[in-house]
Amino acid sequence: MLRVPFDDLYEALKRAMHRLGLRECRAQLCARLFAETTRDGVYTHGLNRFPRFEAMVRNGSIDVHAEPTRVSGLGALERWDGRCGPGNLNAHVAVHRAIALAKQNGIGGVALGNTNHWMRGGTYGWLAAEQGLFAICWSNTLPNVPAWGATTPSIGNNPLVIAVPRAAGPVVVDMAVSQFSYGTLASYSKRHKPLPVPGGYDAAGNLTTDASAIEASQRALPIGYWKGSGLAIVLDMLGAMLSGGNATHQFSDEPLRETGQSQIFLVIDPASLASGQELDRIADGIIDSLRHAAPIDPAKPIRYPGEQTLRLREENLRLGVPVDPEIWNSLRAT
Repeated sequence: MLRVPFDDLYEALKRAMHRLGLRECRAQLCARLFAETTRDGVYTHGLNRFPRFEAMVRNGSIDVHAEPTRVSGLGALERWDGRCGPGNLNAHVAVHRAIALAKQNGIGGVALGNTNHWMRGGTYGWLAAEQGLFAICWSNTLPNVPAWGATTPSIGNNPLVIAVPRAAGPVVVDMAVSQFSYGTLASYSKRHKPLPVPGGYDAAGNLTTDASAIEASQRALPIGYWKGSGLAIVLDMLGAMLSGGNATHQFSDEPLRETGQSQIFLVIDPASLASGQELDRIADGIIDSLRHAAPIDPAKPIRYPGEQTLRLREENLRLGVPVDPEIWNSLRAT
């Protein structure tokens, strides 16, 4: 793995966005979102995801000129149409609108339909939590995980983000409904490394830690078995019904044609309920309790969700951001 300065990564991505036709302000933001995702250690959804983003712009699935528009709404809840624009730019608009609604009403929600992959879902939770707000966000995807009891993909690997504000560092869960995302499977497969725990089934129907075998079978394991399967289904329903976008079964099964996604951004402003000091006291007490749990490996203390992100952010800004040399060289060569 090669390390490059964050500013170099950002500038290379910005030039690439210009080549794809994004105007200056949108190229800057899109590049920053990709670069910050990579900086924070979510490599599968940062630079490593850019080739797919570029391919979808080239094939017309992503319209770099389209901007989201408000379709309807009442009070604290609105529906927006992403018009097949860049997913991370659409989601950035949506979460900021939800934040504004929450500051006005105590709670705000934006249902965004007809959009594209939002890249790192945690980005939008962090944006809210860093302003002292709670957030719950999710998206549906194309069918790429078998429902519990099935052998063929029929549910989405629908990412779910839950963010909690805290002065010492937000607590942010950013997860898919499979044990490992397909981006993570691809990363392990490329490095020829076994998964730390079984992540799906091989062609014979056996649970395996072989990422390549899971990619080939397309039988990723839902988290919690039937529980993850059920969660994926209701997230898909809520997203599509509220936003008016596609449900999972309506997507093409071609990854480079995955467009028309449905996403939800719910934000809560706790200011009228409790002081920041009271909230921090509660959050810190929960984390202190976690610290006292006996770890399986004494060399690996218990972490709260999001703690690793803060550590990697500092490390990667100091040492340089790890990049895949092949993707990095390709980015700079075009």
